[in-house]
Amino acid sequence: MNENQKFGTAPVFFTAIATILGAILFLRFGFAVGTLGFWGVILLVFLGHLVTIPTALALSEIATNRRVEGGGEYFIVSRSFGLNIGSTIGIALYMSQAISVAFYVIAFTEAFEFFFVFMRENYSIELPRQVISMPIMGLLSLLIIKKGANLGVKALYIVVGILFLTIILFFLGSPDPEAELSSSILNFEMRNMKDFFIVFAIVFPAFTGMTAGVGLSGDLKKPGKSIPLGTISATFIGMIVYIFIAWKLASSASVDDLLNNQFVMGKIALGGVIMVPIGLAASTISSALGSVMVAPRTLQALCKDSIFPSKKLNIFLAKERQKDKEPINASIITCLIAFGFVAIGDINAVAEIISMFFMLTYGSLCLISFLNHFGSSPSYRPSFKSKWWLSLIGFIVSVWVMFKINTTYALAAFILLTLIYIYINYYHKNRRGLSSIFVNTVFQLNRKLHLFVQSKTKSSRFTDWRPSIICVSKYSFERKNALRLLDWISNTYGFSTYLHKVEGYFSSETAEIAKQEQDKLLQEIKEYDSVFIDTIISPSYTTAIAQAIQLPGVSGLENNIVLFEFDKNDLEEQAKAVDNFNLVKSGNFDIMFLASGKNKINYKGGIHIWINVTDNENINLMVMLSFIILNHKDWRKANIKVFVIIKKDETETFKESFIETVNSGRIPIMLENIEFIIQDENTSTKSLMHKNSKNAGLIITGLREEILKHKGIDVFTKCEELTDTLFVYSKRNIPIE
Repeated sequence: MNENQKFGTAPVFFTAIATILGAILFLRFGFAVGTLGFWGVILLVFLGHLVTIPTALALSEIATNRRVEGGGEYFIVSRSFGLNIGSTIGIALYMSQAISVAFYVIAFTEAFEFFFVFMRENYSIELPRQVISMPIMGLLSLLIIKKGANLGVKALYIVVGILFLTIILFFLGSPDPEAELSSSILNFEMRNMKDFFIVFAIVFPAFTGMTAGVGLSGDLKKPGKSIPLGTISATFIGMIVYIFIAWKLASSASVDDLLNNQFVMGKIALGGVIMVPIGLAASTISSALGSVMVAPRTLQALCKDSIFPSKKLNIFLAKERQKDKEPINASIITCLIAFGFVAIGDINAVAEIISMFFMLTYGSLCLISFLNHFGSSPSYRPSFKSKWWLSLIGFIVSVWVMFKINTTYALAAFILLTLIYIYINYYHKNRRGLSSIFVNTVFQLNRKLHLFVQSKTKSSRFTDWRPSIICVSKYSFERKNALRLLDWISNTYGFSTYLHKVEGYFSSETAEIAKQEQDKLLQEIKEYDSVFIDTIISPSYTTAIAQAIQLPGVSGLENNIVLFEFDKNDLEEQAKAVDNFNLVKSGNFDIMFLASGKNKINYKGGIHIWINVTDNENINLMVMLSFIILNHKDWRKANIKVFVIIKKDETETFKESFIETVNSGRIPIMLENIEFIIQDENTSTKSLMHKNSKNAGLIITGLREEILKHKGIDVFTKCEELTDTLFVYSKRNIPIE
């Protein structure tokens, strides 16, 4: 189709309205009124439009933000959620459109009820509906493959004219004189509400027609104008017509007629015996035309995005006919699928299947609109705006109604989509990643949570302590000990920021180096996904630390612990850490020194805590950290062992005091996991550690400021043969509740 042949708004409106006021209106709406009563059907119409109106508004909003190319709804979903998720939903959308062709062709055969009655009464022949539906499907396929969308659009104008004439004649008709009726709305009933969702499942496909015209997006001159105008007007006009038809049916026919005569509209309309079957035939064939025009374009768009693993298959199905740009091969496949469902012949069963797939698509469109509102991306500037709460209602109601209609079908639909997504994600590994719509939403949620936490923690005393750690290191590629420790701590309860240090002053060159090294580091440490990774450019370790401790915490809470990490055998690294102790302490931080080794962690050896009589300030922090680390999956088979060092002259006094503290719950460790060790003057703490903790997975011990000042880096010596050892200095007494 060349540019001067492209369509305006009318085809969008007529495709939608012809589908809305179609098969269900003529064949099943009378049954719905008879089953539920007038007010029950009004409730049904409003519930259906709690899905379709938010979807129409969301669709119009998205369409005015960016040009909608070929594929209609699929294009919108895939460019919002990303190609892998979008393709998954696109397959569901395509199937619903292809099956819709069969649904409308099956419904079309009901216009020939007189023929089936004639054959049964005169020749005692009970003909299957496929006698009509299969040839009609063949003729429809031939026309659409040969002539394409232009024929379909031209036919729409004639069909919609017949459709509206039929509806006008229906409203001009008279009530059934034999029925006992009341034209007062106040006397209309609401009944059989236990069957509400059974009826809803049968009727809902009528309302799904409102997006039928969107599939023509690639053939529209101005989709940003035509899609909103055509879709919204068709949705609201359709809803109003259904309300008035419900009133006309309730006030013009008996309940028995409504329930048992699917052509009850024909008894009411002027010339209804002829016009209603003609109207039904016109509406169903137009709806089938609309679906058979739209579905191939969705399949074509999917194949242009390489949905199938076979490159040849994608090229084959995306192929266009040269003279009119029709998706010829996709049209053939669509017609074959429709033939299969026409052969089933059960209109109600097909209706439920269509409802599931359409609900998934509508819920997705509403979710896209809601997330775009919430994400507040500067690039999202639609000229038409819906309301975020309407989109949220549309999404919630879509999912809820799916399960109310048929829980088995709903679960099957979600399971099927999950399996398709897993396959697509596996096949298209290069297309993985978080789509911008989710990133924007996470950014916005993170921003709001940060502001909330800041306002609450500043205005009131915040006592529920949790670790928020920051660490600076330039040895990120040489060893991962610090990253591993941070991951243990921040996996569930804590937060951690790891800053990879890039030597030098800030410049375009160092900024580029920092970006490259961050990307490389993120690739290498995927298993430590609880740690926030960033870079810091600084000429010295001290300036890097000074910059880092002024940064806000990644969680929204202020950072409260600084981690220094060094190689056990590198005295220069140890000296740098000790030199910056006072700088960090002045910021009211707790401080940890991780003496890293090259030994493999023996997780089964557990976590060993070493407590000294002088460790009163550090005990709680050491215990809290050990419990937090033990919660990590790496330590699932480990336990905590506590060694309490006491002097000979204070054995009983300190031991009794410590046991009392444990029994009171202030130290949440069972006494059987605590070992008291009497230390004589000739035995060092390090030698006791070597004797009792040589097989431990991690050692945690306290560190006093005066000892660090007195001994310096000698505090960290003689740990070479031990596992990673964490020295803990607590600026304050951490509460244990």
